Amino acid sequence: MQTRGFEVVSAYADQNIQLPVRKTAGSAGYDLAAARDIVLAPHVVTVVPTGLKAYMAQGEYLSIFIRSSLAFKKGIMLANGTGIVDSDYYNNADNEGHIMIACYNTTDTPCALEKGERVGQGIFMAYLTVSDDAADGIRSGGIGSTGTK
Repeated sequence: MQTRGFEVVSAYADQNIQLPVRKTAGSAGYDLAAARDIVLAPHVVTVVPTGLKAYMAQGEYLSIFIRSSLAFKKGIMLANGTGIVDSDYYNNADNEGHIMIACYNTTDTPCALEKGERVGQGIFMAYLTVSDDAADGIRSGGIGSTGTK
């Protein structure tokens, strides 16, 4: 297996999901698209499935950002500001590591997204830890599975 990349989750295996690509050599992000048609209702958070999961080395994560065209032209933003996909999210027991993008429609009109429409950008990043780091927990599920405390 390579160090990092994308795969289609099994629930979307036969639904013609395209793996993300960078559009130019200077692009930092891999375009993430909607896995199905979906409507973003006004002033509501809507979870947009991508049909994808990402694998990466320990010490890395995938940052998810909204595409600037959705933000500027359609008033769509990420509900959580920036999405963070940890390396141990891959193949978790709850949802196989399915990357879902939480979008918030800031406008008064619904925004329809078509299957294959690019919604977000994923950028692989490395991170540092403190010298006395003692993280020894094990992910037991998907989104929010590490608890609240």
